[in-house]
Amino acid sequence: MQRPALLIIDMQNDFVLEDRPLRVACARAVIPNIRKVLDAFRAKHLPVFHIVRVHRKDGSDVEIIRQELFRKQPFAVEGTPGAAVIDDLAPLPGEYVVPKVRMSAFIGTELDLMLRNLGITDLVVTGIQTPNCIRTTVFDAIAYNYPVILVVDATGAQSDEIHTANVRDMKNIGVGIMTTRDLIAAL
Repeated sequence: MQRPALLIIDMQNDFVLEDRPLRVACARAVIPNIRKVLDAFRAKHLPVFHIVRVHRKDGSDVEIIRQELFRKQPFAVEGTPGAAVIDDLAPLPGEYVVPKVRMSAFIGTELDLMLRNLGITDLVVTGIQTPNCIRTTVFDAIAYNYPVILVVDATGAQSDEIHTANVRDMKNIGVGIMTTRDLIAAL
């Protein structure tokens, strides 16, 4: 890795806290490892990107497959506590917060422009949910020619089986798979 950046995807109250409508079952379990990776990036003064899903209050920007759910139980509404990054991983001054309205952190955002302007050569991906926002972001990163390292024990899904199957698929297309410990050693 020449100039890596850390992406922390969707670690927001509406997706992590117990009583939330779109809580990802394994989200709480990966927080300690995400924190270790985050602390390592901070210690080395490497760029950190908090990727957050946000929606308008009226839901006009929610994708078609989630519109009915949003009407019943709005989630990640811009400016609400539910859309905020969890306290354990709260952004510090100088870290980037990139809002998105789709699963991929690249679609309709300034992420690629920011990464290129910062001279980023490699992406380290952590967060939730492995088959959706993690996977689409990883595939789009590859389409933009970024080598990607997925931190396997700092990403999670609704179940270990779902997570493992998606990690295997990403590994098979050339995504680097590392543990938290190995990633920190490689930095």
